[in-house]
Amino acid sequence: MALKTSSCRLLFKFIHQGVVAPLAAQNALRSVLGCSSTRGYYNSGKPSYAGPGRAAHVRVVDLRSDTVTKPGPAMRQAMAEAEVGDDVMGEDPTVNELQKIAADMFGMEAALFVPSGTMSNLIAVMVHCRERGDEVIVGDLSHLHIYEQGGSAQLAGVHSTTVTTLPDGTFELEQLESKIRHGYPDPHYPRSRLVCVENTHNIQGGRVLPLAFLQEVRALADRYGLSVHMDGARVMNAAVAQGVPPSAILQHTDTVSVCLSKGLGAPVGTVLAGPKDFISRAVRCRKALGGGMRQAGILAAAGKLSLQNMIGRLEEDHGNAKMFAQALLDCNPNLFAVDLAAVETNILRFRLQDLSLSPREFCDRMAQVSESEEAALGQGIQVLMYPHFGNSVRAVWHLGISPEDTQLAIQKMQFVVSQHVMENIRAQ
Repeated sequence: MALKTSSCRLLFKFIHQGVVAPLAAQNALRSVLGCSSTRGYYNSGKPSYAGPGRAAHVRVVDLRSDTVTKPGPAMRQAMAEAEVGDDVMGEDPTVNELQKIAADMFGMEAALFVPSGTMSNLIAVMVHCRERGDEVIVGDLSHLHIYEQGGSAQLAGVHSTTVTTLPDGTFELEQLESKIRHGYPDPHYPRSRLVCVENTHNIQGGRVLPLAFLQEVRALADRYGLSVHMDGARVMNAAVAQGVPPSAILQHTDTVSVCLSKGLGAPVGTVLAGPKDFISRAVRCRKALGGGMRQAGILAAAGKLSLQNMIGRLEEDHGNAKMFAQALLDCNPNLFAVDLAAVETNILRFRLQDLSLSPREFCDRMAQVSESEEAALGQGIQVLMYPHFGNSVRAVWHLGISPEDTQLAIQKMQFVVSQHVMENIRAQ
């Protein structure tokens, strides 16, 4: 209630002061941001605007992704002091230690350190689907299906069929069962081999898959002799949100890919985990894809620190995301559509209800700094977000964003809304 009251007062102040930022820079902003599609949050290039007093007065709150995290002093020191060897020969002690820590934590027999989550998922598909023409069943809004360049088909010769992703990141079990092929070895059809799930679910806003759903998927897969792979890039966020160890989630999967370079803060790397024979074959696939690194302990040292020290702090990211979501709901006028119950982890998706303010324009305004803003707020605030899937805006919290930064983002949002309201009043 206090946040809502202060939001309304601030908006009232902005409107009656006549604080309206110039809009002339917006076309240039669009070209710099380069986010012209609903899938644009992977665009590279940090927007930079030479607004008044930028060097001294502008604060940047980067909510584009949790991939923008940077290693801190302790992590850099661990990397500098890491004991190394040739990992392709299996002789890097730091890599071996990371892999053992991960396997134990995930409740798996073995683990493998790989350069990226995309490579890790591709390796999993290659190992589970051993013959060209095998088939994997994935959600139609899954990262593996949309954002990984169709690598399963392009590089592994594996066909994909999709099930409809529901708003909570799950899918209907009846539909899943209907997608399983039963004609093998009929030469007309691919052979169903693998079911992939994503936890937390990226496009659906960091949704956590219920344990009961995972249990049912595993039971169905077992019934038909299929394997289950989890794209668990943010599974640690899921574990923290559900208050369970990651092994409680992963007991329902055969294999998992866990990213170290998102909320856990490492600069590089993903861990792929599963049975020993699976990992033995995964080593061969990693080598074929160019992922065999030599003295990789320098990177693995950061991963070790991530798994040992960074998991507990994810709860702060979840809280900050909820704080911003609540501020959107409390905004007057009611410009934003937010399902607060769906804000389960560090990813927030929201929509704008005023058709005169598009997601792209909102993101442009959040990123620009004007003289009027500095006069009203005492400083300039750049909040970096991207337009996202389904005509929405996506914001992601991470270790680089503090509660204070979140409050600054709220202030900037309130200022942008006040500008928009004042412009509408003047246009009448």
